[in-house]
Amino acid sequence: MTGSVTRLPDLGWMLRPLTDVPGVRHAVVVSEDGFRLGHASAEDLTGPVALLGVPEAESLAAACAAMTMTGRSTAALLFGGGAGVRQLMLESEHGFVLFTHAGAGAHLAVATGTDADVGLVAQQMQVLVARIGTRLSTGPRDPAGPSS
Repeated sequence: MTGSVTRLPDLGWMLRPLTDVPGVRHAVVVSEDGFRLGHASAEDLTGPVALLGVPEAESLAAACAAMTMTGRSTAALLFGGGAGVRQLMLESEHGFVLFTHAGAGAHLAVATGTDADVGLVAQQMQVLVARIGTRLSTGPRDPAGPSS
């Protein structure tokens, strides 16, 4: 018997309020193990990544999972094994990427330009998670068993 992965519906439509915040470029909902659950881009973007397609969103999902795992191990090293990671922020010369816990087994990542008010973006991320966090959550995957 083999395990199965349940295909979840695309949750990108839930991210529209975030992509309407000034300075926000892209938003992605990510499962804890790095799978893209949904994504959205702001309207009328220009620049090198004007539209976040599925391949880019899947790459961002994998990077988000790696960042949160690194954050978890760093928090455990500094604060003990039970310390969880609530938020992370990455700054580059082109903008910011904010990661936050978005429910059981899920994270939310938002990419902004340099002109974004990151405090406002973080606040709106928390508002969205509080409002629809249960829909952003993912359960554990079915374990894969030995194949016959």
